[in-house]
Amino acid sequence: MGSAIEFLGEPTNHLDVEAIAWLAEHLKRRWSANAGALLVVTHDRWFLDEVCTTTWEVHDRIVEPFEGGYAAYILQRVERDRQAAVIEQRRQNLARKELAWLRRGAPARTAKPRFRIEAANELIADVPEIRDKVQLQSLAVTRLGKDVVDVLDAGVSYPDPATGGEVDVLRDVTWRIAPGERTGILGVNGAGKSTLLRLVAGAVLPTTGRVKRGKTVKVATLTQRMDELDQHLDDPVRVVISGLRTSYTIGAGSKATELTPGQLLERMGFSSAQLSTPVKDLSGGQQRRLQLLLILLDQPNVLILDEPTNDLDTDMLAAIEDLLDSWAGTLLVVSHDRYFLERVTDQQYAVLAGPDGAGRLRHVPGGIDEYLRLREHAHADGGAVGAAQRGAAVATGGGAASASTTPALAGADLRAAQKELAAAERRIEKLTAQANAARTALAEHDQSDYVGLGEKMARIGEWDAEIAALEERWFELTEQIG
Repeated sequence: MGSAIEFLGEPTNHLDVEAIAWLAEHLKRRWSANAGALLVVTHDRWFLDEVCTTTWEVHDRIVEPFEGGYAAYILQRVERDRQAAVIEQRRQNLARKELAWLRRGAPARTAKPRFRIEAANELIADVPEIRDKVQLQSLAVTRLGKDVVDVLDAGVSYPDPATGGEVDVLRDVTWRIAPGERTGILGVNGAGKSTLLRLVAGAVLPTTGRVKRGKTVKVATLTQRMDELDQHLDDPVRVVISGLRTSYTIGAGSKATELTPGQLLERMGFSSAQLSTPVKDLSGGQQRRLQLLLILLDQPNVLILDEPTNDLDTDMLAAIEDLLDSWAGTLLVVSHDRYFLERVTDQQYAVLAGPDGAGRLRHVPGGIDEYLRLREHAHADGGAVGAAQRGAAVATGGGAASASTTPALAGADLRAAQKELAAAERRIEKLTAQANAARTALAEHDQSDYVGLGEKMARIGEWDAEIAALEERWFELTEQIG
């Protein structure tokens, strides 16, 4: 069979994470070595990393190639931009020296600056953690109190015109949302994710059970529609933001910074020229960013994002992620953009179909990988029934079990597995802290002491290996317990 080239434009649009994972695996196996090629345009960064071996960036009317997928492209682009900044700084320094020479009337002798290309790990060595979780959570508690939203044994049903009866979308959902929680919601299309978010926001009332909200809770939702912009379509952007509050605070504590709406617009990629553009003439991505700005300036303390990455390119996604990193509040996200979901949230829950077809909410400590395994098992066991038997009915802050859950273990075996699971979690946390501290200490160690450095690195390697083994066992236990 001869070689072939396939062209794909935004192939992951409207696909859920399970379908995206399948497509990536399919494309990687589609051709034998050197027998075919794939050219894809996509803003899905996880998909780029999984499928692509070369990335082309189109900018300033040129096409610039980079080796590898998205992660490799970012490292190379940072290095390219850093080199450009150094070259520009060198040019300015030379210009200043030339000016000084002209003013003095005598030549100045200067040494040619030297430049050493930094390794990729040196580029990010001084970059702090993306979020100060302790400080943000502390501020969230101050703004929200201890009570945010408690969904208690809730269900949602809709009338079925075909049968005249009711269709259960969600059933037996218990979810205690904490202040400062950053949670991603997973599930196939039509599973009930958007209904769950509307239940939390109060836009949908539970058919069974109840939803309890804290007194200070102020919920805002970035929906897939752009209702917030409807009344502003004919207004220039500057008119829209002129009626908003005069400042917006990002960060917390000593790192808090006040931004004007104009500065916030600039941070989200708007140029000064675009301030005079009517909202209806903005691109889809620009309208999306303006919609988020209007919501943030209303100062909610619970923010719900329902497919927020539509119409946004990778640079704008990074800008919004950076903005959300400093947002102190409770964040709930539904998105099929795996990179975005894992980047802005700290934990994931899944809406999985029970034996009756209604959605149940389940915490997935292993994140998207665990969710995909659950879905794979569900297919292998006959669909929804298999998923339900793995405990797809519970999502509480403490992880309590539902009566509809059927664990694989029971009695003494179940208690022993739960005890081993808790011990594994404590050991993983301890070893991770030790390994991270040891890596930090390496920088202060005498770099000429090769023997000492080797011993320390070997010890770190032992910890990493033990962590990997414990994580494998952790996944086995979670599947056994259900």
